[in-house]
Formats: sequence, structure tokens, C-alpha cells
Amino acid sequence: MQQLTIRNIQQQDDAAIAAIIRKGLEDFNAHKPGTVYFDPTTDHLFEVFTAPGSFYFIAEENGVMLGGSGIYPTANLPEGTCELVKLYLSAASRGRGIGKLLVQKCFEAAKEMGYTKIYLETLPELNIAVPMYEKFGFTYLPGPLGNSGHDGCDIWMIKNL
Repeated sequence: MQQLTIRNIQQQDDAAIAAIIRKGLEDFNAHKPGTVYFDPTTDHLFEVFTAPGSFYFIAEENGVMLGGSGIYPTANLPEGTCELVKLYLSAASRGRGIGKLLVQKCFEAAKEMGYTKIYLETLPELNIAVPMYEKFGFTYLPGPLGNSGHDGCDIWMIKNL
């Protein structure tokens, strides 16, 4: 019997989740400058997500990490807005609804922390994620909000929580 668990990130998760993130970008030919692929913080997500107003979830099945997603109070976002960040899944776990579960957990955490809007940045190459965001009610923005440091992204979306 398979047991899917969604839990908080732990320090020992850093190397495995960084590998999933980078492999995910490679799988969609989106491993380009200005993305999390080249961001050194990708190797230290446990530490990154100790920041107040942030949270990162890990999905695992029978002790095997499948991926993760989080929310982060990105610098210079409008008041009450957080960013949905680093939603990546291993190739074997895509298409099973796990991404949707992670996004829903992020919405719940954001609401509990008092956020009223959630923002994201993505790439057209991540063509599995973009329609999912649309189904969740994200709408397109003409340009970026805040200062994520990832200028390689060229799709910006926002949703009221």
C-alpha cells in the first residue's frame, strides 16, 4: 500500500529537493540563467524557509521524496502578498495530482499566515504547471512583482486567496 505524506521540509531534505528541482528544469529544457537552476539558495532550502512568513512542503511516498512547493514573502511584493515558489516534482510523480495537493497546502498555509494574495513566476517551458495555475484561478500579470531575483521567468500570475 502506498502512503503519500506531505510534511515540512527538514535540513536533510536539501540535497534531494535541489536535485528534483534541477532535474525538473532539465526535463522541460528550462534550465537557463535567471532561474532557480543557477540560484545557490536552491541547495539550502531548509535554511531559506526559516524566514518568517515562509513555508515549504515536501511530498513523499513510502519514504521516497517526490517533490515540494512553498510560499515565501518575496521582497517588495505588495502588502499581504506571498509568492508560490519552487513547485517541482520528480518525473515519476508528475500527472498524479501531487502538484495540486502541494498547491492547496500552500494556499492553506498562506491563508493561515494572513496573506490575501499569492503571486508566482514561471516559464512557458513548464507547460504542465501553467494550465494547473489557470485552473486554480491565477490570472496573468503584464510584468513581475517584487524582487525574486529570477529574471529568467517570463510568466507572472496572481490569485486572491
